[in-house]
Amino acid sequence: MEKPITVRRALLSVSDKTGLVELGKALAARGVELVSTGGTSKALRDAGLAVKDVSDITGFPEMMDGRVKTLHPMVHGGLLSVRDNPEHAAAMEEHGIGAIDLVVVNLYPFVKTVASGADRDTVIENIDIGGPSMVRSAAKNHDYVAIVTDPDDYGALVTELDAGVGATGRDFRKMLAAKAFAATAAYDSAISSWFAYADQNQKFPPRRTMAAKLDSTLRYGENPHQDAALYIPEAPHVSGLPQAVQVQGKELSYNNYNDANAALELCAEFRDGPPTVVIVKHANPCGVATADTLAEAWDKALACDSVSAFGGIVAVNRPLDVATAEAITQIFTEVVVAPDASEEAKAVFAKKKNLRLLLLSDGLPDPRRPGQTVAVIAGGILQQDRDNRAITADDLKIVTRREPTEQELKDCLFAWTVARHVKSNAIVYAKDGQTAGIGAGQMNRRDSARIAAAKALEAAETYGWDAAKTVGSAVASDAFFPFADGLLSAAEAGATAVIQPGGSIRDDEVIAAADEKGIAMVFTGMRHFRH
Repeated sequence: MEKPITVRRALLSVSDKTGLVELGKALAARGVELVSTGGTSKALRDAGLAVKDVSDITGFPEMMDGRVKTLHPMVHGGLLSVRDNPEHAAAMEEHGIGAIDLVVVNLYPFVKTVASGADRDTVIENIDIGGPSMVRSAAKNHDYVAIVTDPDDYGALVTELDAGVGATGRDFRKMLAAKAFAATAAYDSAISSWFAYADQNQKFPPRRTMAAKLDSTLRYGENPHQDAALYIPEAPHVSGLPQAVQVQGKELSYNNYNDANAALELCAEFRDGPPTVVIVKHANPCGVATADTLAEAWDKALACDSVSAFGGIVAVNRPLDVATAEAITQIFTEVVVAPDASEEAKAVFAKKKNLRLLLLSDGLPDPRRPGQTVAVIAGGILQQDRDNRAITADDLKIVTRREPTEQELKDCLFAWTVARHVKSNAIVYAKDGQTAGIGAGQMNRRDSARIAAAKALEAAETYGWDAAKTVGSAVASDAFFPFADGLLSAAEAGATAVIQPGGSIRDDEVIAAADEKGIAMVFTGMRHFRH
């Protein structure tokens, strides 16, 4: 049942002063009495508005450095009273409690304070107590009180008051109450997360909370019959694809975000390296290469699997130039992700109106950054550390009679870097800073090796090469070879060096097979499953 409530008295107490004065003037023009606190009261008075201090209502001054100002029955009685309950009305009359019809509150900037690197005492002081209490009181009693926690809703509030001739409707108040409870829940989540992770170094706290804000609804999910949306974590230092500037193109879909993120994470491995191009299809890389220029790297990456690259996602680790833009637009490409792009490159992409161009204002992410990932399963949530560890040449153990050459060692490390971003079982052939063949997501490692080799042969036929790029290449396996058959498949494809974690009960058998074929093999002692 609709219950229009005329707004006669409003309590305003905001940390974010955006739009405050304009709202105060709009309320005053409609005959609303303004009650306020501290800096909010001063801002309104400085704008020439008549404001009553909360201390005038409670009979108590603000005290303890502002920690205690609104926690009082004269405030919360005015917020929580059920107006048509005779007992509540009598209590208000007896104690001189005036009704509060509208509350405008936003909370101390806890997340911003943490992000600023403030010391612990400052962080603690930015935990709001009175604000959330008022918000929850008003939201609980939304049958009679409107609670606004988001400055973006000030305009909607004024529109509602105009439509209701100074009153708010119940549906409007219900909507505001839902946003208010979400706001306090997110606020408490940020605080509890800070205490657990930052303050007490609890990797897996007894209770996990996470707050995220809706950024946009998407056209659909992985398939057209699935609804989908993008949420942004409400946490310090959030940076990635959702924060990129979309220069052009259609809205990104669920699959676009998923695939583009896979491309970005792999490209980030090379953020401090030479010009690099990553091409991804269905969350798996289908071509990766480094070169002296981005345009050359594009040609080398495309050559790995030009068939899969059609309709793919491209990520680069350097600002896009016009030559690279022209090369990329020769085939259908869904999304291009880059740190920046020249105006000439943007003009080239503009001719492909459906292509999405994303520029990362914060640059490529740090591949070694700490953090955790989560996956939802039936009845639970799996949480783990990010797979952010890396190896160097010094970490490798040579296990064959023949040692890898300097070039083979470089190829091994390049292939290993790519393999960690390929779905398991993963096999990656690489040669001279270029993927030669990629086998992804097979149920056994031998088949992955064979698929990667077959793709390399197809590329050789397409480009008219004398031999597949797998000849003389290094091959990386994301986990150990359980049998020698996978290694023998790589040898048949022409690989001369192997990098793998080791640790199989049949390692001796695999090493013996490598020695028989004259292959150099190194163990990393670390695997990189990606399911």
